[in-house]
Amino acid sequence: MHFKFKLLLIILLFPVLFLLQDTRHRIRVSAQECPATDYQCQIDAIQRSIDAISPAQQKNKEDLAALNKQIVDLNSKITKLTSQLKVLENQILGREEDLAFTKEIFDEKAKEHYTFLRLYDPITPFLFSDTASQAFQEITLRQRAADQDRKTMEDYATDLSGLNTDKENLTKNKASLSSLQSQVSDKQKFLAGEVAKVESYLSTLSVKQNELAALKAGGFSTTVGDVPASVEPCSGKPGAGNFCDPGFRPAFAAFSYGAPHRKGMSQYGAYGRAKSGQNVETILHAYYGGIEIKKDYSTDINITVQGYGPVNIETYVKRIYEMPASWTANDSAALKAQAVAARSYALAYTNNGASSICATESCQVYKPVNKGGAWDAAVDATKGWVLVSAGKPFSAWYASTAGGYTFGYSAQGYTTPNLWDTPGGQGGWPNNAYEIAGGSPWFYKGWYKDRSGASCGRSNPWLTSTEMADILNAWRVLYDGAGGDVSRIVPVSCWGGNPYSTSELAAIGGFTNVTSVNTAVYGSNGSTLNITFQTNNGSKTIPGDQLKKAFNLRAPGYVGVKSSLFNIEKL
Repeated sequence: MHFKFKLLLIILLFPVLFLLQDTRHRIRVSAQECPATDYQCQIDAIQRSIDAISPAQQKNKEDLAALNKQIVDLNSKITKLTSQLKVLENQILGREEDLAFTKEIFDEKAKEHYTFLRLYDPITPFLFSDTASQAFQEITLRQRAADQDRKTMEDYATDLSGLNTDKENLTKNKASLSSLQSQVSDKQKFLAGEVAKVESYLSTLSVKQNELAALKAGGFSTTVGDVPASVEPCSGKPGAGNFCDPGFRPAFAAFSYGAPHRKGMSQYGAYGRAKSGQNVETILHAYYGGIEIKKDYSTDINITVQGYGPVNIETYVKRIYEMPASWTANDSAALKAQAVAARSYALAYTNNGASSICATESCQVYKPVNKGGAWDAAVDATKGWVLVSAGKPFSAWYASTAGGYTFGYSAQGYTTPNLWDTPGGQGGWPNNAYEIAGGSPWFYKGWYKDRSGASCGRSNPWLTSTEMADILNAWRVLYDGAGGDVSRIVPVSCWGGNPYSTSELAAIGGFTNVTSVNTAVYGSNGSTLNITFQTNNGSKTIPGDQLKKAFNLRAPGYVGVKSSLFNIEKL
């Protein structure tokens, strides 16, 4: 019985121990150090980690599911064995009680037998019996009684020996069972912890993948800066001066309206409004709604700029380099609106100077010297002007280009309006957008370079029919239940890692070519609702937000969509 129990223990624990060793081997993934600004190195390192872990982790999950089933079965067997041992223990307790009673009887019989042997006289039966027959009968009965007493003693000895053996086996089985339960519990906890670590790591990698996708979507300055951006070659739509023919047909390209966050004042929109005759107050109310413009806010507040120390709020604003000083249309209305927004933002960010503010575009671009000229004049003209909500400075956001639509946002208990930034609302978009009047080079643009100018060998944003179909296949893996490994939805080249090849992804998604695309359907909320493609598998309509993510994760190089408001053009 003990041998069989040990054999059962070995059989049950072997797959557990094997899986644990296999799992520990699989999750040893080395990390690579990368410079903080080397995004390509970071992307390659992340993808290598994903590639090293993901295939094994899928097997891990299958093994863990099998192990969990084994553990359930094992626990069931342990429970059953515990019950059996409990029954055996109760039986032994009952036997002990029976034997205790038997022992009392035996002790009494032993005493009687001993007394009989000491006092027995073989002549006595003959002296007191009437006949010899009666004497022999009495002798026979006494002999039988003696034999029965000896048998009782022998049975007791046998039972006592069996009892001791059962107790010994029970003790050993209980010890083995306790050890088995402890080992299973420890191994289960360990394995669950290791699998959880891998899952957590993969989750972290997925977050990093999304962050890098976001970097691809928004990798450019969100404000105009001191000098307006020039029109980027080959990023224009058909018919534009900066359009470049890719030399193949059909060709598809994503064109984004504006920049990522699209909240607060559009700088190019403000300039376009100034050129159309609007003054500073009209511009501010257009983007920030009915918020109060307090014109006598304290000018004695000092702002602490990280890396430079404290500076008076008015001097601080004169050292902000966020809008070209050449934008002097309509008495510098756009510059004045920018000065008020910058002043309000700094006071809100620092809680009236109680904390510090950074000097980069993460906050506002600050340089330790007054900008001078028309900008200083605009700051002086709006001295003490601050947007306030409930008496407190309002965090006045702004960005270069919103694509003709700005999203409302909330701060300090106030919410700005959603705005179609045209003279006639959505009906005037996109052709009459103020950002077009302001000359924004980012109003409708095909993006194919990163912030440093790298393009991964791409000379324009145009994609072939196969490349466009490849993005639709990526969408199927991400959103349409086609299966596959999401972590391998990255560009085929330039970004490293282990991406699906075009043919591998086509085998999963089923799209091999795109022949045409309909103009995007735009929502009243300033986002692309959906876009419909004609493919080898017929017509396919894809929601805008899903297409944007699939595009940014899979499009070659740095070709990307920067805004939720976008369109796909076809040549």
